[in-house]
Amino acid sequence: MKSESRCLVLFFATALATCLAMPAAAAEQAPYRLTLQEAIQKGLQANLGVLVAGTRVEEAEAARLRSLSAALLPRINAQTYANVQNRDLRAFGISVPNLPIPSVVGPFSNYDIRVYAQQNVVDLQSYRTLKASESALDAGKLDFKDARDLIVRSIAALYLNAQSAAARADAAQSRVTDSSTLMKLAKDKHEAGTATGVDVLRAEVQLANDKQALLIAQNQFKQSLLALARNLGMSPGTPLELAEPLSYRALSQPEIDALAPAALVARADYLSLLSQRQELVEQQSASRARFYPKLSVNGNFGGIGRSVGGMQATGLLQGQIDFTLFDHDRQGEAEQFASRLKRIDDQIADMRRGIDEDLREALLNLDSAAQQVAVAREGQDLAHRELELSQDRFQAGTANNVEVVTAQDELARAEENYILAVSSHVDAKFALARAMGDTEKNIAQFVGNQ
Repeated sequence: MKSESRCLVLFFATALATCLAMPAAAAEQAPYRLTLQEAIQKGLQANLGVLVAGTRVEEAEAARLRSLSAALLPRINAQTYANVQNRDLRAFGISVPNLPIPSVVGPFSNYDIRVYAQQNVVDLQSYRTLKASESALDAGKLDFKDARDLIVRSIAALYLNAQSAAARADAAQSRVTDSSTLMKLAKDKHEAGTATGVDVLRAEVQLANDKQALLIAQNQFKQSLLALARNLGMSPGTPLELAEPLSYRALSQPEIDALAPAALVARADYLSLLSQRQELVEQQSASRARFYPKLSVNGNFGGIGRSVGGMQATGLLQGQIDFTLFDHDRQGEAEQFASRLKRIDDQIADMRRGIDEDLREALLNLDSAAQQVAVAREGQDLAHRELELSQDRFQAGTANNVEVVTAQDELARAEENYILAVSSHVDAKFALARAMGDTEKNIAQFVGNQ
């Protein structure tokens, strides 16, 4: 009995400890390590703009199927009826003088079961309308791709913003560590009689300022993660950790003469305009084809009789040619299409200039940011050296800690300059990837695994 009681006590104690540990384990959930490519994929799956663009492609596909049905596919339907009727022969012009034929005959019944079919053989208007719907479908697919490219650019910018905020928080933490070391050194030297109380107070003020800057930087980093999670379709409360810290990766400067032609065959927004123009051309051809003759074949086959058992097979096969002799509406329609073509030609020309501008601007920013990174890195190295020398001078007692505090401020400025320069360089890569088209692939190529 005693052994059984001990086992029961041990079981309940273990269960209680497990229940108490579960909330703590949930509270200590490991953060999700998020890479740039994962962020892009999640953003594409959750963004409303991409989802709406996808439904538009489906709608354009349905419109193409309807045009195909009207232009090339046969129409087949069946009909059956049974009726009981009487007829007024005189109403149909049937009368025989001097003969006792009744005016109204019936009632009588008949049954008819029949299949009807119609097929257009030559209908250029419907055919051109079908080709226009196919161009519209191509434009819709390209608009969908362009929407994806825009979202990729946006998500990459949000990820970069979080990287920059994380780098600033790390730099602020490093400054707090340096200030804590300076304050301890000032207190030790003050106790040893080799530093004044002003040195201690100055070190405490510097530490307080750096702690406040750290709190601000950490809060900005958390806000950047909230914005990133929101745009990825994740719960804002999901703990995130950036798997790729901010870093500099040089990129060879491409030549504008080679980029511009390649961008024109890769930019989805430009290709969409070309498809929209082709759609208008096909619609214009369909408008002209309204005056062309249309040839169709139709017929029916079935059984008809006074009773179901007495039905006889009958049918009809005929060819039909339709002509439009007068339709003044086509002139106004032709003027509409001419105006739309002129407008879209202007849009295409403007888009070509815009793509060239985007490429040149991205290359200018890329080159400038690379030079800024080199200068900022040199400034950062010099600031580190200045801080080391000032700390050595204060340690040796040849100077007060004013030089150290000044050197810390200079280092903070140099670190911020470096973060800004690297962020600008990465953003210039993103802009170049967008300007070249196929944004997701180019970002993976330009940035890689940071």
